[in-house]
Amino acid sequence: MEEKMTMEEILQLVEEKQYTRLRSELAEWNEADIASVLEELSHEEQVKVFRILPKSIAADVFAFLPVEIEQEIITTLTDREAANIINNLMADDAADLMEEMPAGLVKKLLANADPEARRDINHLLRYPEDSAGSLMTVEFVDLKENLTVQECIDRIRRVGVDKETIDTCYVLDLGRHLRGTVSLRDLLLNPPDEHVSEFMNDNVISTNTMTDQEEVARMFQKYDLTTMPVVDNEGRLVGIITIDDVVDILQEEVTEDIEKMAAILPTDKPYMKTNTFETWKKRIPWLLLLMISATVTGKIITHYEEALGAYVVLTSFIPMLMDTGGNAGGQASVTIIRGLSLDEIEWSDIFKVIWKEIRVSVVCGLTLAVAGFAKIMIFDHVSAVVALVVCLTLVVTVFFAKIVGCTLPMIAQKIGFDPAVMASPFITTIVDALSLLIYFQFATRILGI
Repeated sequence: MEEKMTMEEILQLVEEKQYTRLRSELAEWNEADIASVLEELSHEEQVKVFRILPKSIAADVFAFLPVEIEQEIITTLTDREAANIINNLMADDAADLMEEMPAGLVKKLLANADPEARRDINHLLRYPEDSAGSLMTVEFVDLKENLTVQECIDRIRRVGVDKETIDTCYVLDLGRHLRGTVSLRDLLLNPPDEHVSEFMNDNVISTNTMTDQEEVARMFQKYDLTTMPVVDNEGRLVGIITIDDVVDILQEEVTEDIEKMAAILPTDKPYMKTNTFETWKKRIPWLLLLMISATVTGKIITHYEEALGAYVVLTSFIPMLMDTGGNAGGQASVTIIRGLSLDEIEWSDIFKVIWKEIRVSVVCGLTLAVAGFAKIMIFDHVSAVVALVVCLTLVVTVFFAKIVGCTLPMIAQKIGFDPAVMASPFITTIVDALSLLIYFQFATRILGI
């Protein structure tokens, strides 16, 4: 058996314009790998290579491409070529593409699509973005509860070729209400004349069309699902969500949380696809807010200018105290934000969380104070009284930093905000001001300045 060419060899064929050989080689590749090849090419080369793909795999390759590349390719195809792609895409993938495209182009593509494909896409476009309805596909196998096993298998053979999956089939009554599910394995193992209603699973986990995608992902994780039926308000089955869609949701939601925790407005585009101006727009709002809020720190230092003048050595410990407080608060906030996103922590747990963080802060604060006292006395050569001021500040700062870090994300979620916005940058700004206030209070009282 001839060994498959490497990515580098395929790209070499593109560069040398050996399109006939390239077509035969790519026909042996997995569709996802072909999409990876297209992502490495220039726009002009992407179109050329896509057009030489066998029609039997072109739509599958197209579904694996990022939306921005899909848009670039679809706009260069003829009406007939574009209609062929749309007709062969799964309805949910086609709807995702349409959501990102100009209305005029969407209208043109739908006009050339098959009536059935057009109906399915329009159906999915009705639902709000990030809802279960916008994620689902309408290509599933449905069975009536009065069918026998043999009749069910005959139906699967007849309609299953264009469905997203046939591993799980959905049993409906005459009003299309969801009654149960049956696996292909069950159909193969039961007698041909037995009715599907006798052995179907009637304890079905389903979701509503308006359920948020994050909740859908949590349900997949909780119940260990590979597919989930989607029903309307009357309990009628309208679509299914598959595990590949959930993986995309999880990646999208995690990316969004990471960006918020880094004080960046979320974006749908990959970093390398985002230009300088777009990146600036996403970053500057929080940077401005944090810069303005950080002026509070400067006001505090100015207020205690005389104390710093009397004990100049106090100035050298300010960065260490502020950094330690910020780090302590950041640790607590990240832990709580993650717990909230996984539903491990609820608002009713706030006092348990605070009590736990109090105990952690005491142990951490005392450990840092002991280590700090030893370091100050041995290496910094300052008086024991100054070391005492610094170490007491460490203990109290860590205490308040942990409390702020654990409570702010929970409060944010309670009032309807994403807790991820209360992450390290925001909390660090608050804790910086607190650490300075604590530091100068101890200094004025203990040192008498």
